[in-house]
This record gives sequence, structure tokens and C-alpha cells, in this order.
Amino acid sequence: MLIAANKAVSIDYTLTNDAGEVIDSSSGGAPLVYLHGAGNIIAGLEKALEGKQSGDHVQVAIEPEDAYGEYSAELVATLSRAMFEGVDELEVGMQFHASGPDGSMQIVTIRDVEGDDVTVDGNHPLAGQRLNFDVKIVDVREASEEEVAHGHIHGEGGHHH
Repeated sequence: MLIAANKAVSIDYTLTNDAGEVIDSSSGGAPLVYLHGAGNIIAGLEKALEGKQSGDHVQVAIEPEDAYGEYSAELVATLSRAMFEGVDELEVGMQFHASGPDGSMQIVTIRDVEGDDVTVDGNHPLAGQRLNFDVKIVDVREASEEEVAHGHIHGEGGHHH
């Protein structure tokens, strides 16, 4: 069975950056299971897997525009410590939900704390990076009507309600 929209796809993968450092991997764990065509994985990887089948091995470099986008300096801001009311210790790397410029919720990461100035970054941590995937397709099956309706896979390796 070929990978196409509304197929449940199981993959083993290793993700590295251009320096060869492992960013993420399913190695040693269960395969990642996703609903193809539902935007559950980055667009570039989904496109690279289209038409493949169980047993295939894919190595692909995904450019930022087909992954987490280009890095945007506009998403970096310096805020007052007072904006973090109720949080005693602010540390680099902490993440918070914040309202984005368009009113949507986004995750921001603290990049720097200097006195009362807190620099936050709304870019995805992998924005602006080429992502190198080494993928083995483990299984491809028809997704159930419920999985298609919900937009994700249920059960092992997928979403549990």
C-alpha cells in the first residue's frame, strides 16, 4: 500500500541538523504513527514520503520553508519581568504561552534575562534550520473513519483519547 492522504503511516526516523547532531529519533522506542495529509508532520517530510511504501528507506534534507519556516527577528522581543507575574524564577529556556501579533496563541522561549529585561523568542526552536531525516517506513494502512474525522491516528504510537 502506497503512502497517500488518509493513510495511517508508521515510521522509524532520525532527525539531524547539518552538523550531524541528532535532534530527535524514534530509535529505541515505538515508531511514530501519523495520518498522512492531515498536517501532523512537517510539509517537506510529508511530501518526501508521498507514494512510498512499507519497507522503503528515505533520506531527505528539508529546507526551512518546508519545515518550521525561516527565523524571524520580529518574533524576538524584550519584555519587563513584571509581565511574568506569579513566576518567581525566570530562566533561559523556559517556555510560556503568549498572544501572538495576530491574537493567536504561540509558545515563546526565554532567551535572556538581564535585570528586569526578559528577552523572549516566538520562533520554533528549529526555525531557519535545514532538517535531515533518515526514515524507514514500517507500515502503511487505511486510516479508520474516526481517525480521518479526528485528523490524527488513535492507539499505539498515535493519539489516545
